[in-house]
Amino acid sequence: MWSVERTPGNVKSTLPLAFAGCARIVKAMKRTRIIIIALSLFAAALCALPASRANETKSAAKNITFNKDVAPIFFKSCAECHRPGENAPFSALSYKDVRPWAKSIREKVASRVMPPWHADPQHGQFQNDRRLTQTEIDTITAWVDGGAIEGAAKDLPPAPKFVEGWGIGKPDLVLSMPEAYTVEATGPDEYQYFEVPTGFTEDRYVRAVEARPGNRKVVHHLVVFIQAPAAAKAAAPKLSKEELAKLREQWEKEDITYKDGFLQRVKADAPVYNDGCALPNGGGGVLLDTSKRLPVQTLLTVWAPGRDTNLWESGMAKKIPAGSKLIFQMHYNKAAGSVQTDRSSIGLIFAKEPPTNLHNTELVFNAYLQIPAGAESHRATACWTAPSDIQLQAIMPHMHVRGAAMEVKAVYPDGRVETLLNVPRYDFSWQTNYSLKQPMTAPKGTRFLVTAWFDNSAKNKFNPDPTKAVRWGEPTYDEMLACFLDYTQDSKATATAGSGQAKQQ
Repeated sequence: MWSVERTPGNVKSTLPLAFAGCARIVKAMKRTRIIIIALSLFAAALCALPASRANETKSAAKNITFNKDVAPIFFKSCAECHRPGENAPFSALSYKDVRPWAKSIREKVASRVMPPWHADPQHGQFQNDRRLTQTEIDTITAWVDGGAIEGAAKDLPPAPKFVEGWGIGKPDLVLSMPEAYTVEATGPDEYQYFEVPTGFTEDRYVRAVEARPGNRKVVHHLVVFIQAPAAAKAAAPKLSKEELAKLREQWEKEDITYKDGFLQRVKADAPVYNDGCALPNGGGGVLLDTSKRLPVQTLLTVWAPGRDTNLWESGMAKKIPAGSKLIFQMHYNKAAGSVQTDRSSIGLIFAKEPPTNLHNTELVFNAYLQIPAGAESHRATACWTAPSDIQLQAIMPHMHVRGAAMEVKAVYPDGRVETLLNVPRYDFSWQTNYSLKQPMTAPKGTRFLVTAWFDNSAKNKFNPDPTKAVRWGEPTYDEMLACFLDYTQDSKATATAGSGQAKQQ
């Protein structure tokens, strides 16, 4: 630091300077030490702030309880499925049932996996939108982070009232399959059809309808059609055996489908038209002649996992003509791995007076599509044109396990194009019927364009076999491009808007 020459002459002269320099250094070191201490204290204060805020947050989270803050959210948005007798794994009606699932609930709610909702919010507004607000999500996550406390019993609101087994309330009439059907333990899927007489001696109008599977272990979906006496007579004309045989032979030559056990599937060598909208029938046929649209029965309702019940506003109803039979189309799978039985039912609530608007359902589909092996984003379309003025009420996309996305647009007669629904990440496990918050007026000539994308690649973890090209078919290992359009018409209108019909789901 400093040095002294060892000569008598300079010892006196250099020591004072040396000590002076040392003193300055010591003073500088003291100042540095003070600065370091001050900085350390400042840093400590800074570090203490987040911890303090964290403690405040933790304290606030402890004030959030199930009874006061979380139960109202669950009762409003979750209990419809999360209650005894439904498919959800636990009930959301009590703290005792919810508490073991707290961490899982936090994860699913924070990631918006639950409640399930797959529509793009930029297109359309829907009255059955299940999404939670950010405030509700924050409340649930804070409740779990704070220890998932129950809270005071006085803070718990009354639980919502449900009729056991029914989402529409107590039905006026319940109709069931004539007898239970036995589903074997193994084998391919089955489509079975059961006739259920209504016994109606006069036309009846239903304002609410709900199909209920008897055994969800094996029921993949349940579709109910109305077979009016006139339709049944038209479907079975009086022909001789020779005429019937000739008609059957001609139909088989024209039909692009074939029977595979209990299933209807499209032949592998059938013509391919992925752009169904370029065909005269919009894709909605099963004949080589693509100008013919499939004539089928009137659809009453559908049950599939995640689908809402049909409960219509006052003045709206579906008509079941006198003498009609209901046809239950049952899609059974063998997922249970053991012999099972099923006896499914349907519940009806009748309108108190004839409706001003009749409710109908049109199925827009393309049975001619083919998805190439390994295709990661294969596009196909289907179209339907409204033959008269209608009010669109709801939209339900349907595909199988390769379905990736679906978009529904309206192309109006004046050339305007509007996106009605966009589902960018389709989920086969949730067959949501997107119910419009406000009905959409579609004048005669409005064209509904349905575009679907399919992932038949190895990246799709649900894909049964990415090495095979896929055609339309009833089993889930085949594929479908289908979209149900629910709409209403003035009951006094003489024109019929479309067939109001559907067949394959």
